[in-house]
Formats: sequence, structure tokens, C-alpha cells
Amino acid sequence: MKPTRRILPRFLRLLALTAALGSSMAWADDYADLTQLLKAGKPDQALAKADERLAANVKDPQLRFLRGVAQAESGKRADAIATFTQLTQDYPELPEPYNNLAVLYASQNQLDQARTALEMAIRTNPSYATAHENLGDIYAKLASQAYAKALQLDTGSAATVKPKLSLIREMFASPAKTGAAAATTTADAASAPAAKPQASADGAASQAAGAAAQAAPEPVVAAAAPAAVQAPDTTTSTDAAAREVEAAVHAWAAAWSAQDMAAYLAAYDKSFAPPGRKTRAQWAKEREARIVGKKDIQVKVSQLAVSVDGDKAQARFHQTYRSNALDSNTRKTLDLVRRDGHWTIVREAVGG
Repeated sequence: MKPTRRILPRFLRLLALTAALGSSMAWADDYADLTQLLKAGKPDQALAKADERLAANVKDPQLRFLRGVAQAESGKRADAIATFTQLTQDYPELPEPYNNLAVLYASQNQLDQARTALEMAIRTNPSYATAHENLGDIYAKLASQAYAKALQLDTGSAATVKPKLSLIREMFASPAKTGAAAATTTADAASAPAAKPQASADGAASQAAGAAAQAAPEPVVAAAAPAAVQAPDTTTSTDAAAREVEAAVHAWAAAWSAQDMAAYLAAYDKSFAPPGRKTRAQWAKEREARIVGKKDIQVKVSQLAVSVDGDKAQARFHQTYRSNALDSNTRKTLDLVRRDGHWTIVREAVGG
């Protein structure tokens, strides 16, 4: 996966242009100092400075982001995860914290959580190329593990499975990539300081992507048929589905906050029935009139509780809505279905 440090310049430019976040350009020198310390391989100093400056401006999103990077680079992964998680909750419209969460999850081999975080980044910004490539790396590692498991369970599948597994191993073992991606990766590697073993998000990310095949168990040839067939473990899949639903709900709120009607309306399933006797077109037009053109909209989701039953799910949460004309706090319930791998809303109700 691409390293945490690579996305710093993009993140800083993005926040500088996002007045709704309330960042002050008076802090620009602080951001530059911290970034230089990180590039110089001095994460401990960067972390100390970030903590010092956050004491005077505790909500500054850029300082918090840089603090999370410094925590990751200093080996404080749990602290970094907590920092980036809080940023995704406070600023769900930003994709970069989700990407960094994915890097940290991947370094701990928590691939389902890494995948969910990257999918959330892409939902937030479909043009975020870094997240797309990192998601591809995650899928490749998952595929490597699945192919190895297939060989373990059925050695007769070797003729079809081994070539696929070898292809993935060859892809990640290659010393350099081709095309534009190779040039970018090489430039980053040339300018980046040596990573501390098991200490930096960069090193963890490279290990997670580069060890796709090695992380998978070696095929085991069974001497006899297994004594019993174990029932599949549904707990993990249900937990992963719940995280996907959580990501879908936050993406819906982020699209609403950003007044992105295409993404907002896409969050609703084709079977969604608007309240009253409105047609889908009438409802969509009414929602656009209420959302687009507001000076500022902030929709935040808290106390989110998700229940999943197969391809159906329900999300209950506290919704805080803020705009230049209205403030409201309500309980909301969304019923969702999984269609074509995505969770979409089929029913929306206030209360419950």
C-alpha cells in the first residue's frame, strides 16, 4: 500500500481550501514545520510539537492529522488509529484519514477493516487514486490467502490455483512497478528516510502489500480426508458487513454535508419509497431544493448501532444537523439492503 507520508501535501492543500473546517492560515508555518520534521525522519519531535500546538488549538484538523502521522511513524499505532478514527467522525468528508487507517489496519493484517476504510475513502472521494490502488493491494492479498486456503483444502485444484498464486507472488515480489506508478513510488523511496523496523506506517504498509503471498499459509497435503466439516464462521462476515453498513451511513451523511446530490441520491436504493405519495423524481427534486445552495451544511452521525441479517441491515443513530438556517438533533433509523456489493437505503424514518 502507498505510504502515509505521500498524502500529506494533498491533505494540506485540501484543508486550506475548505473554509467550512474553520482552519486558519495563520497556522501554516506550524504545518510546514511538522511536515518537514516528518520528512526528515524525526517523528518524535514532530509529535511533541503537534501536542504542544494542539494544546492551544485542540480542534485544528490539520494539526490532528499530522499528529496521527507522527504517532504512526513513532510506532504508536493504537494512538494513531484513535486519532484518524476521530478525524473520520469529525470530518467524514475527508478521504485521507480513512486511507491512513487502512494502512495501519493492513500492517496488523486486519484486512477487512482496511478494505472497509478504503471503500469509505472512495465513497467520500471517488477520484482518490491512492485509495483505489491501495484497495487493489488489499484485494490481492485477500486473493492470495484465499488461493492458498483452496490448495490446503483441495490439492486437486493445484493446476488452476497455483498459477494464480504465483502471479500474485510475482506481482508483489517485483522490485519496481511500471508506468507512472513506478515513477512515483521510486521518487518517494528516494526522498523518504529509512524506516524504523516495526515503527513506521510506511514500513508497515510496504510489509502489508509486499508480503501478500508470504502472509498466506503454505498448502498442506492431507494424508486422509478430514474427520469432519466445520461450519463456516459467520461472526467475522457479520462484523465485516456491519462495518460496511457503518461506512455507508457515514458516506450518506458526508454527501449530504458536501451538498453532493449525485452521491446523496445514490445512497438510496432503487426500491426506496419516498414518504407520502411523492414519486421518486418529485422527492429527489424536493431534496435537492432543500440541500443545494445552503451556505453551510453539517450532518454528523453519532451513537450508531447497526444490526445485520444477511443482505438486510438496520442502522439507528443520533443525527445532528447544522445549517445557516436550522439546527436540529434527532434520532433516525435507516433500513438498508446489500445490492451488487453495496449497502443502500430502502427506508428512512425519524425516531426509533
